[in-house]
Amino acid sequence: MLESRKQAVSIRMNTADVRKVKKLAQRLGVRDSDVIRFAVKSMLARLGPLYDPDVNGRKLVPVFVESGVEFLRFFDLDAVRLEAIINEGVDASRRVDRDDIALLALTIGREPYAALKLNELNPGERAESAANASSELSESLRQYLYDKYVYRGTSESHVAEPARLSAAGGQHD
Repeated sequence: MLESRKQAVSIRMNTADVRKVKKLAQRLGVRDSDVIRFAVKSMLARLGPLYDPDVNGRKLVPVFVESGVEFLRFFDLDAVRLEAIINEGVDASRRVDRDDIALLALTIGREPYAALKLNELNPGERAESAANASSELSESLRQYLYDKYVYRGTSESHVAEPARLSAAGGQHD
């Protein structure tokens, strides 16, 4: 019963953001609070695995890859903090390599260096061209991390645990 109750929350926003929220609400014909609730619910859905203490290690890779550079920049997450968030209490088979976490952190502001590092870790045509554009770097990084932690795990898990995969809708650890 308590879950359905709403609670008032005070947030500080700069005037430009408040103005944008008001204009968006006006254009949509809704209240300012509806726009803010939508933003919060969208963010919570996108980052959901982060508030689940049982999700860690390689299961968190998609969250950080899909949340984008702006997420890492906004919260000023460096490699040390990312490693603690991702790998704390995780057994060795599900850990994300330090180099890969450092690579994620490098994308925050040093994209050319990140492109060079990605090229070292994943030599190929996409990594080399990533040095030319941050969007290509982002896509190369995404592909590299998904191949290493998400897709590769699927093929290994598929052979070892086919019943569990089909019950989970094709998802893996």
